Amino acid sequence: MAVTNEKLPEANREGGIDAPWAGDDQQWWDWYVTLAANPEAAGPLVDGPGLPDVAPATDDELAAFLAEPYVVPVEAVQSFSRNAFVKLPGVLSPPVVRRLAERLQELLVAQHGTDTAGRFLALEQMWLHDDLMRQVATSSRIGGAAASLLGEDGVRIYHDNALSKEPACGRTPWHHDDEHFPLDSHQVLTAWMPMSAIPAEMGPLSFAHGTELREVLADLDFDKVGTTYDVAVSQRFGTSGVEVTDSPYAVGEVSFHSSLCFHTAGPNRTTQPRRALATTYFADGTRVIASPTMVSGTWQEFLPDTAPGALAQSALNPVVGRS
Repeated sequence: MAVTNEKLPEANREGGIDAPWAGDDQQWWDWYVTLAANPEAAGPLVDGPGLPDVAPATDDELAAFLAEPYVVPVEAVQSFSRNAFVKLPGVLSPPVVRRLAERLQELLVAQHGTDTAGRFLALEQMWLHDDLMRQVATSSRIGGAAASLLGEDGVRIYHDNALSKEPACGRTPWHHDDEHFPLDSHQVLTAWMPMSAIPAEMGPLSFAHGTELREVLADLDFDKVGTTYDVAVSQRFGTSGVEVTDSPYAVGEVSFHSSLCFHTAGPNRTTQPRRALATTYFADGTRVIASPTMVSGTWQEFLPDTAPGALAQSALNPVVGRS
């Protein structure tokens, strides 16, 4: 009898990964985190760091802050080009983080309720219906930093995303986003904006250094029902001496990772959800690949009225950042 994964929609259980995803976005995340190996947890959950201990920014203060450009140092651009990721301090201020964290709490409870222990929750396309989240996703501060890191004159938004790793949720499997985004360019990155400090026990993102790591993993097959791919990637990086950065995040620190960057995240062993806003940008002029797969999830929601092979420039993909 063939091994299956109960989180896979019925239509995706047979065959390989070439079929389109047959579920919704949250179903995709519920399935995807089952592909991570999780060693047995040691000890009870511990307290999280809490939200920044400052008054939240007003909406006007938040808008003004996000309109200020963030000047990306040359050294950071070089590091991103070399390592496929970079972490930048002070991209967001503590009052802005506090305001966004409080709003995100409202949005997540409205969508998912409060019985969410152990789950990985997601919200997509918040910028289409929430004024504060629109300020973030379309901000020249974040989009401009993205364009500078990619060395592009302009970048378009692919989607925005809220990612909440609830208390006791396990690891995120090793992956690179090029698998997920059906775009024919590697000039794609994601700005990952934590909604609090993220200590080690909360599961910060871990990044493998380098832009050519697909070659190291070229002989490994993606496993859509179990954890063999995740385990094999971890072992291969270990035997190949690939450097991995898994440092905590300070309040306001934001990481930018290329679609070529292999990354993972540890479990959340705190009583506080590990939350981040993640907005993905791509170079203006990019096209959709010819044959998106189920690993691309619900990509048509982010590129409506766009056929495979066409320019990725729908009404939901405005230019939001210029270098």
